[in-house]
Amino acid sequence: MELLDNLDPLLRIFWYIAIPTSLIFIIQTIMTFFGSDATDGLDADFDGDLESGDSTFQLFSFRNLINFLLGFSWTGISFYNSINPMLLIFLSIAIGSLFVYMFFAIIRELQKLAEDNSFDYVETINKSADVYLTIPANKTGKGKILVSIRGSMRELDAMTENENRIPSGAVVKIVRILNENILLVETL
Repeated sequence: MELLDNLDPLLRIFWYIAIPTSLIFIIQTIMTFFGSDATDGLDADFDGDLESGDSTFQLFSFRNLINFLLGFSWTGISFYNSINPMLLIFLSIAIGSLFVYMFFAIIRELQKLAEDNSFDYVETINKSADVYLTIPANKTGKGKILVSIRGSMRELDAMTENENRIPSGAVVKIVRILNENILLVETL
């Protein structure tokens, strides 16, 4: 790297940080698009979570180090001739920290897009449903009902306390949950 040997020492340091950091960043980006980026590959010995929630995103990770160094080095290179060296170092640290913060903000917003599609029987209470398989009278057996929960049709086991059986095609109201996975229904 004879080209860099003729530069001022501070500018040379910025370039020595920028070149490998940029290459690693490009590799990380390509790996992310191909789905090979399941983990940073480095585990910290301490918990660096910024949020106390379920987030698995850590403050001290290889990816965040690369983000910081990317902002730090390229800011130093870009403003080297415009600002005095002490101010340049402080500005570079601030921009590097801003890169890490922006990455956190983007990840936080992306995590909000995650959708929880887990089904809970409690969501069925007081909903109406169609009887799919006849429901025997007086809890003597189970039938099946079709109920729509969050736009998805579910086929669930059902019983009734009615004196009469409930035939297929009838509309029922779900009253409560029995044995954690059987619904008690009544005719409408």
